[in-house]
Amino acid sequence: MLRRLPIVPTIVVLMAVGIMIRLGFWQLDRLHQKEDLLVRYAAAHGMSADVAFPRSPAEAEPVLYRHSSIDCQKVARFESVAGRSSKDQTGIGHIANCKLADGSSARIVLGWSRNPEVPVWSGGAVTGVIAPGPRLVADPPLAGLQANARPDPSDLPNNHLSYAVQWFLFAGVALVIYVLAVRKRLAGDAPPR
Repeated sequence: MLRRLPIVPTIVVLMAVGIMIRLGFWQLDRLHQKEDLLVRYAAAHGMSADVAFPRSPAEAEPVLYRHSSIDCQKVARFESVAGRSSKDQTGIGHIANCKLADGSSARIVLGWSRNPEVPVWSGGAVTGVIAPGPRLVADPPLAGLQANARPDPSDLPNNHLSYAVQWFLFAGVALVIYVLAVRKRLAGDAPPR
């Protein structure tokens, strides 16, 4: 039987199954990393001391969900995005892209409204919570807007376990399909009785 087993397809299938299993274990590693990250974010969420506003996504990672403040020197432009209020209503989140004194820029979520009109705001001091992006979610809201939903680390998905299960299932299904295909082929090659 082993002599008639197709060598190249078997090697290809076994390599693919090995890769799928490795991806499953990688997702399990990511699960534990994400759990640690969520614990750290939850601890930061409860801290009240201000930190410097990050200038890049890499700088933002250690200070996400912490309080910060900046001084918006000039509003470069406004954006309106789908958003949620602090009362969990859907509507519009109004974002100002600000120029800071050092020449860098920052995104400020001014607040929430149902009105898509651009708010009137020309800059100034802003306090709030650092959210992914990074962006500063103003607290209190500015420009006469209502409070936006406070950034919450529990909103971040941690679906790595389901991804791991999927990869392991893909590997199992690939093996079963290959074994069935090889059995059918070998049964067709068997001499008639």
